[in-house]
Amino acid sequence: MVHVILLAGGSGERMQSEVPKQLMKIAGKEMIWYSLHTFEENPEVDNIILVTRKEDIPYFRSELVDKYGFTKVRRICPGGEERYNSVYNGLMTIDPEDAEENIVMVHDGARPFVTHRMIHDSVQTIRDGYTACTVGMPVKDTIKIVTKTGNGVMGTDTPDRSTLYQIQTPQTFIYSVIKRSYERRMEDRNRAITDDTMLVEQYGGVLSKILPGSYENIKLTTPEDLEIAEVFAKKFL
Repeated sequence: MVHVILLAGGSGERMQSEVPKQLMKIAGKEMIWYSLHTFEENPEVDNIILVTRKEDIPYFRSELVDKYGFTKVRRICPGGEERYNSVYNGLMTIDPEDAEENIVMVHDGARPFVTHRMIHDSVQTIRDGYTACTVGMPVKDTIKIVTKTGNGVMGTDTPDRSTLYQIQTPQTFIYSVIKRSYERRMEDRNRAITDDTMLVEQYGGVLSKILPGSYENIKLTTPEDLEIAEVFAKKFL
């Protein structure tokens, strides 16, 4: 069984919007609609767990899930203070009974343009025997390691660009591994964890296979990103 934990708890602050980020409109549809629609239509996906702010749950239920007929959304649960809290809350809705070898896919709702190819490749990679995988793309720009000084931000090193990827979502795991890793994370609140592949590296000793994502699979964070998203959205409608 394939479970998707879809994170939709953004506040919209960096978007300079009073509307929660995932409810902002792109080409006439809510941002979160795009990924919900793709996961709903994908034959590999069995269960969608939508994680959002507690106060937004009734709206998500009536104006998204019910309105558009997303039948695979079995749970809408409240998120937490940090991203890892939200993923953990989503994991806790999965019945552990006979779930040890189930597959869990975590996706950011602020990445509306996930594709069926990414979902299929991710699920197949786990079925082929890998424990964890993520989509990502090679970085296009030169990356600098910097330090802050009295003269401002100064570059101190330039890593080899050929070894660098920008990591995206979905990120996909064997259920038992990500669950155990999160349980250990919840006992250790001192480490900064920025995504789920980093978490299973730190707490599960697991490396993630990198699969091709897409340069269109962008995370919408600032108002400028919405202008780009309007162009990409035309391919999904």
